[in-house]
Amino acid sequence: MLRATAIPTRRSVSTLPLLAPSVGALLLWMLVPLGMTLWFSFQRYNLLNPTLTGFAGWENYVFLLEDPALFIALWNTLLLVGGVLLITVVGGVLLAVLFDQDFWGRPVARLLAIAPFFVMPTVSALIWKNMLMHPVNGLFAAATNALGLGAIDWFGDLPLTSIVIIVAWQWLPFSTLILLTAIQSLDHEQKEAARMDGARALAMFFFIILPHLGRAISVVIMIQTIFFLTVFAEIFVTTSGGPGLASTNLAFLIYVRALLEFDVGGASAGGVIAIVLANVVAIFLIRTIARGLET
Repeated sequence: MLRATAIPTRRSVSTLPLLAPSVGALLLWMLVPLGMTLWFSFQRYNLLNPTLTGFAGWENYVFLLEDPALFIALWNTLLLVGGVLLITVVGGVLLAVLFDQDFWGRPVARLLAIAPFFVMPTVSALIWKNMLMHPVNGLFAAATNALGLGAIDWFGDLPLTSIVIIVAWQWLPFSTLILLTAIQSLDHEQKEAARMDGARALAMFFFIILPHLGRAISVVIMIQTIFFLTVFAEIFVTTSGGPGLASTNLAFLIYVRALLEFDVGGASAGGVIAIVLANVVAIFLIRTIARGLET
């Protein structure tokens, strides 16, 4: 008869003591600034007038919602996010398809295409402001003057468009890298079968490559949207929100309220509105992506 051997059982060990320090630090990192922002949004707190204190109730929110600058900033934020997403997603798809092909110098081309993403926003904004878009000494001015079209004052006449171009130039490599990785995961046998059936390049792009990139495009849109809602450095370095409020987004409006007008209470109320807006957008995008993954 065979003797039954006892199978050793694993002793379950709780991982909670190992996770507690990092989770606690992360919660403090998030909840403390959020709690202070909420607190100051209901307080009368102006750095120029320290005697003006006390509970303000909804006064800061009412004042902010009655200010036309808030709605201009929200509209500029939507235009900025939408314009940059359009350029980066469409351009990222086209560049990803291009770099998936075999051609001479492809490694160097890929490196040069990805390089702008590693440039700091302040540095890239200064390069575009002083070397490319300057109406007198810029490269674009030299090109348009050579064609007899005259120089364009980008930051004076087209301030928001200039910000969109600068931000899109910096984030286009990110979408290209994500979408190129997704294209390389496409089954080559599927493409070969389509070629053997007589499918041309456009048909393969619209019916094979583009549907395959659907989930990757959704991820790119979600990640970039969250970052684009907080664009600040490019505006601060180039236009300072002007002329007037032409290039002021929500993040820059909060900066103006806090550090130029010294209204900490009003700026905190704007911060709460920005948090609510960012979370609404994030929840909508996450649910959209989750639905796409289920199908």
